Amino acid sequence: MEGVLSQPMGQRLAVYCGSKMGINPMYEHAARQLGQGMAKRGYDLVYGAANSGLMGVIADAVLAEGGEVIGVIPELLMDSEIAHPGLTQLDRVASMHGRKQRMLDLADGVIALPGGFGTFDELFEALSWAQLRLHQKPIALLNVNGYFDGLIQFLESSVQEGFLTRTHCDLLKIATDPDLLLLDFLP
Repeated sequence: MEGVLSQPMGQRLAVYCGSKMGINPMYEHAARQLGQGMAKRGYDLVYGAANSGLMGVIADAVLAEGGEVIGVIPELLMDSEIAHPGLTQLDRVASMHGRKQRMLDLADGVIALPGGFGTFDELFEALSWAQLRLHQKPIALLNVNGYFDGLIQFLESSVQEGFLTRTHCDLLKIATDPDLLLLDFLP
């Protein structure tokens, strides 16, 4: 299920995460550690463009280490979400669906950090598209402080109840440490 990092420099990872920090400082720490690790390994960031919450933390971390950050934001959120001012590139799209499509198109892999409905939506759409073989990009959860434990149990239950195959469930890699995830993420 896991391979050793052997990708060339300059690849991009889409990171889905919250526009809020959450109540546990571990979430912020993990977002910063993931962003720093990505940039140090030559991975650029594709994300939802916001300057707040975990989204802002990971963007700042990648930028601070000299990486590039591409933000993708739908027009309807331009007024309510403040786009990060230091982005390498800001792509404006027409819709939320367009945002998900553009982010996945730009990325070589997907990682989900803690977040809310938007994060879940992005993650499950990427998984659905992988299940349908619309892409073969790796997808992972960074399960910080057990945040995704309930979701992982739910997915296992879906396999046991016959609604999800083991093969499709295994499309989702799970890790608890940002550095180890990056070491073993891309084939």
